Amino acid sequence: MKKIIYIAVCASTLLQAQAPNLLSTDKRTFSQSQYIPDISLIVDTSFASRNKNQEELSGLFIPGITEGYYGKGEHGHSAGAYSSDNGFNFNYSELIFSANVDPSFSLDAVFHFGVDSVEIDEAYFTNTTLADGLRIRGGKFLSEFGRINNRHQHFWNFNEAPLIYSGFLGAENLNEIGLQAQYTLPIDTYTMVGMEVLQGVNEQNFGYEGFTFNADNNASTVDIKSADAPAMLVAYVKTAFDIGDTTIVPGLSYIYGESKKLDEHDGKEMAFDGTSAIYHAELTLKHYLDSYSFISWENEWMRLEKKGDEYHVENGTTEVFNQKITQEGYYSQLVYAHNANLRFGVRYESIYKNDFDFSEEVHPSTPYNKYTAMTEYHFSEFSRLRLEYSQNNALYSEGASGFESQKVNSLILSLNLSIGAHGAHDF
Repeated sequence: MKKIIYIAVCASTLLQAQAPNLLSTDKRTFSQSQYIPDISLIVDTSFASRNKNQEELSGLFIPGITEGYYGKGEHGHSAGAYSSDNGFNFNYSELIFSANVDPSFSLDAVFHFGVDSVEIDEAYFTNTTLADGLRIRGGKFLSEFGRINNRHQHFWNFNEAPLIYSGFLGAENLNEIGLQAQYTLPIDTYTMVGMEVLQGVNEQNFGYEGFTFNADNNASTVDIKSADAPAMLVAYVKTAFDIGDTTIVPGLSYIYGESKKLDEHDGKEMAFDGTSAIYHAELTLKHYLDSYSFISWENEWMRLEKKGDEYHVENGTTEVFNQKITQEGYYSQLVYAHNANLRFGVRYESIYKNDFDFSEEVHPSTPYNKYTAMTEYHFSEFSRLRLEYSQNNALYSEGASGFESQKVNSLILSLNLSIGAHGAHDF
């Protein structure tokens, strides 16, 4: 018996010494010290010059879509979150941690630092061991709705988000707490289907928390009841295939969720209690000229539908209107990479529909459009200098005679730097 035990111990010792990788998936021999996190730091700064002073910029909005494009809106958030100040901007710093937890899970976290704020931008686990092609993710994360929603700002091709993103989803796009499931079909052509069940706290066009409001001490009180959470569903299908040196990436996405919002305009409190849905289509074509040079044509279209009851309380009287809002828009951009260092790009974007079944205001006629051109130089994959010019014709101010169109011309010089190990971005 002693000889048998001795032989078994020697065999185990030899196996661990000569083939540790064979035991790395055995949870009984797992050591988390082998999983050292990748850590990276990204800093984004810019200098902006516009034809409007800061006071004028802070009052601009897109009628019926965003309440404060630059600066802060009535509820403390803005649609144009980056390079929004004339002069120097410290846009953000991101600290990123990423590592395998064990053979079954990985963990990622992104901490977002502003000049006077710190927040958890993302913190989520990922599991890939359930079945071939199946991935589960949970925590706080950027939804994979659409083409660019899951990308951080430093990976965008332009400094500002497209109008349909900032207008329909807000400054932070769709960043939620929830659960995500994706399945890649076992076929020759890459095809992925995904579904996300999210809490539904997006401030722009969603929200599930109830509230009570009135316009003054003599007004009747209106109670909006909270909806059950989670209160948002996201679904999408994306595919990709090659034709010669050209990669084609089409996709469809859909969002449905509760929509409860409290607002104030001209001294009157207003509330909306209903649902919102966003329909989305995307198409990207990327043609490679050589190993570093390419032409990329990217397009996204969105349609927002909001249905529900709109409440107005004024002078002690509550009025209820059945409201339906339909808004549509798109962007189309072309980026040319001359080599590994130099890139050029142009983008046109438009919100061409802004319809209300009921509105006390007459909104300016659409389209609301914007033109942008940029050139950027990559010193390496860790540093980038970008010069961008845009003409934004979608913005308005409110004057004595109603809405007044304000054309904003912007020139932005931005510098983005990163250090440390950083995971690869999606195609």
